[in-house]
Amino acid sequence: MLKTLAAYAGAVIGAFLLGSILVTQFNLAQVAGMGMDVTLAVRLQATLHDISGLAGTYLPLIAVAFLIALLVATGLLKVFPSQPQLLYLLAGGVALVALHMTMKAVLGLSGIAATRTLAGLLSQGLAGMLGGYIFYRIRTGTADAGGVTNNPA
Repeated sequence: MLKTLAAYAGAVIGAFLLGSILVTQFNLAQVAGMGMDVTLAVRLQATLHDISGLAGTYLPLIAVAFLIALLVATGLLKVFPSQPQLLYLLAGGVALVALHMTMKAVLGLSGIAATRTLAGLLSQGLAGMLGGYIFYRIRTGTADAGGVTNNPA
């Protein structure tokens, strides 16, 4: 149980961090596209600011989306027991894409500006897939630091 909770926390944090970083970079690409200079220092400062700023809103939304998605994926393991890695990757990706599509449908707006484009939406799906992969790796304990398999359950 503790391993599953650690896997869940790692998945949510990993998806949030990558998702936030990608949001910042997509937004800064729009700024740069308007002819403004976006230095590496600005990118770093904006990224850290966005991670901090989104922690109170985006992080809890990801946590809820992941809770639902990972429970569904775990249930699907009864039907597809040989595909846990694929199921968790897909669950994470679908969780974040569905989160943004649901916000758009319910609120009538994109809560995260970067998701207004297909590339931005897919980037959040990629962040979700990373979270799903983290969940799989921690929960199953498939490799230690040396890459040696240990307990692939």
